[in-house]
Amino acid sequence: MAVTAGRKPAPAARLGRAGEALVPIASAAFWVSVALTAVAATAAAATLFGSGALRGTAVMNGSARGTALVALFVAVPLLALSMVAAGRGSARALIAWLGAVTYLLYNAVLFLLATPFNRLFLLYAAMFALAFWSAVTLLHRMDVPAFGERFSARLPARALATYLAAVAAFNALAWLAQVVPAVLSDQPPAFLVGTGLTTNPIYAQDLSFWIPLTAVTAWWLWRRRPWGLVIAGALLTNLVVESVGIAVDQAFGHAADPASAVASMAAVPLFVALAAIGLVPLVFYYRNLDRRSE
Repeated sequence: MAVTAGRKPAPAARLGRAGEALVPIASAAFWVSVALTAVAATAAAATLFGSGALRGTAVMNGSARGTALVALFVAVPLLALSMVAAGRGSARALIAWLGAVTYLLYNAVLFLLATPFNRLFLLYAAMFALAFWSAVTLLHRMDVPAFGERFSARLPARALATYLAAVAAFNALAWLAQVVPAVLSDQPPAFLVGTGLTTNPIYAQDLSFWIPLTAVTAWWLWRRRPWGLVIAGALLTNLVVESVGIAVDQAFGHAADPASAVASMAAVPLFVALAAIGLVPLVFYYRNLDRRSE
């Protein structure tokens, strides 16, 4: 962003005019996400409908198909529609776009590492790579400091930050309660029994990346920093879709193997409730974004 003669540019110059494309069709961010849309839809459809593609245990195959269903019918349409709306100048759609990419990135790791190697491996790898680079190119395209000025002063930033901090803390405690005893024990961890896995990719990526990112974002949001405002929206969007996804994958996993303790129907109403709860901060977030256009 250029600065001339020591003066700050006018807000209209930095924030763009109403109806102006926030991510032009000619940009790398747009075309990487177009490729992600196509690859993610193909990978999810092949996982959901493909016969004999998955080679894991019955319960894990069922869970993978549940995740694929949400990816195909929720995340991919959200990505495609938000790209179109962002092209018409919607700042809210830009955050939804980033949120959909975040969901696909998270679950691409699970497709890669929570399913035994199979014929869909290259599709899963491409989905992961395209989701990663979609996030990178999209954030690079955004003028994050200017984007932070699109939020109303009435945004309950500290309340939203508290919610994200609570999500990070509760997830960390829940995972560490399983991981720490397993690390100190000479026996195989109980949380792997029936999964066919040698490690848990959920614990791995959450504890190493997503939980720290959520905690840092909560701190930035508490201080109303632009990066906190932007990333918080993606995380809030992802949390709602992911809660729906977990509810569905638990239902599919239980249906595939009712005797397995890996998936439980008891978890379904819990995560449906968490998705409903997550809608509350998400609505407050979007209602206070791009107020200047209302």
